[in-house]
Amino acid sequence: MMSKITVLGAGGFGIALALHSYNCGHTVSIWTPFEDEASLLSTKRTNERLLKDIFIPENIGITTDMSEVEGSDMIIIAVPSKAVRTVANSLSKYKNYGVVVNVAKGIEKDTFLRMSEIISEENPAADVVALSGPSHAEEVARKIPTSIVAASKNNRAAVFVQQNLSNDYFRIYTSEDIIGVELGGALKNAIAICAGICDGLKLGDNSKAALITRGLSEMAKLGVKMGADERTFAGLAGIGDLVVTCTSRHSRNNRFGYLVGSGTDINTALETVGTVEGFYAVDVAFALAKKYDIQMPIIEVCHGVLYEGQEVESVVQKLMLRPYGSENR
Repeated sequence: MMSKITVLGAGGFGIALALHSYNCGHTVSIWTPFEDEASLLSTKRTNERLLKDIFIPENIGITTDMSEVEGSDMIIIAVPSKAVRTVANSLSKYKNYGVVVNVAKGIEKDTFLRMSEIISEENPAADVVALSGPSHAEEVARKIPTSIVAASKNNRAAVFVQQNLSNDYFRIYTSEDIIGVELGGALKNAIAICAGICDGLKLGDNSKAALITRGLSEMAKLGVKMGADERTFAGLAGIGDLVVTCTSRHSRNNRFGYLVGSGTDINTALETVGTVEGFYAVDVAFALAKKYDIQMPIIEVCHGVLYEGQEVESVVQKLMLRPYGSENR
């Protein structure tokens, strides 16, 4: 079944998903708001900085014209989370399109809204699907096998995405727990920064494994409070995405954490790495923990380092010397 798919966003994952959609036999175009980016991609058919040696076929359109979404069976929003509302607002000017798929992973700071909620707020009639799981752009673009989750309140929309974007290297499962899937995607970025800090401090495998495990516990605790199914955090959008982001050389969040743990100041680390979704996720998760009156000690100490000027070495000891208790509380 051939569909028209428009990808909004020409970053690494946007390009990777456009290539993947094209490989699935669909008619594909990539939209970017930046004229220079569109010109570069149209001319060179590659982004060497983000996806080295990956080329965009001539049949994939490159445009700065948002009206390209008209008549699309599927729109994929693949921009940084802080840009989702702006893009969703621009999309609201058009009505003739099908399912809207979001791959940005974050929570809006001032409203605490998840990305699908923002898209729905700007486009009330849209069927929104969250696509999340262990899926680094560098590997998706090279057809390295992975499995992820398409979640939606409308199961038919999730199945539509599954049927259109699944193939022999990209397996999609469906879920109706869009809350858990989106929170897993956003919160794991915060924990990945902490994992990077572990590496920067040259702590061991034991330390990192404990951090990932307890981090997952914090993610699930907050998720359940916010209406998610706890089982989602044991799946691809939870532990699956958490593990890959905490351990991979492709992870910007991990790389940022490594620089911080190695002694690089926060602003320099941010400038070096670029977009670090977890930096903002830490601040939002810290606020949500207060709102829901739950303990998230890893998020708390990470917030101390990133936003309150606390020394990295001191917060490790603070974590280890917390009052003792049961693992499952």
